[in-house]
Formats: sequence, C-alpha cells, structure tokens
Amino acid sequence: MKTMKMIGTLAVVSLLFLVSCDKDTSPADRDLFVGTYEGTISFNGGGETIIDEDGKVTVAKVGSSYSFIFGSGIPDITGVRFEEGDDNVYVSIGEGLTGIRITASSLNIGVTNDEGTWTADCSR
Repeated sequence: MKTMKMIGTLAVVSLLFLVSCDKDTSPADRDLFVGTYEGTISFNGGGETIIDEDGKVTVAKVGSSYSFIFGSGIPDITGVRFEEGDDNVYVSIGEGLTGIRITASSLNIGVTNDEGTWTADCSR
C-alpha cells in the first residue's frame, strides 16, 4: 500500500510539471491547471503548529476538483470545489472546506475542520 501511494505521488508530481501554467492563467480558465503560490502558510492540528513565512502552495486542478499541495510538512487539502464570486474570484464550497479564495494572482486560505486549521496568504 505504501509503494502504491509513493507511485501515485510521483505520478501527480510528474503531471504537475507537465501541465504547469503561467502566472496570468486563472485556475477557472482551464480543466487542467497547476500553479504555485508563495507567501505565509500555516497549519495547526494534531498537536503540532507549523508556520512558514516563505511557504509554497501548489494548486492542481483536474476537471472541477482542486488540490492544494503544501510545502513545509503541512497536510494537503484535496477534493475542493469552487463557485464563482465577484470580480473573477472563486470561493470554495463544501462542508469542512469553505474559506478558500483563489484568483490568477492570489490564494487566501482560512479553513478549519476536524483535522485542523490551515491558513495561507499567497500570491504568484
């Protein structure tokens, strides 16, 4: 099982490099999107607190499902769906995953659920 998870992770990372998008591309404009946002990220949960002021979040979109892959040992957030708000800002929907706003140039996360609390104030 551990080997399969490792192979799956390598496949996703390889795909990320192949379909990465330039900084002007909005995630909403593509069915396949990969972009890296940089800034302050944090996680508090399971008895640990991680804060990285120079952190990175890679956003991967396949179809209508988004994944937020954090650096710095922060757990990833996956299976997120969005609806369009004002001024081409997309806001997350779904139980336990609300509090994410994304545009072509910015990513803001304030998610709290049973697993912990994630924050991000990033741009690209």
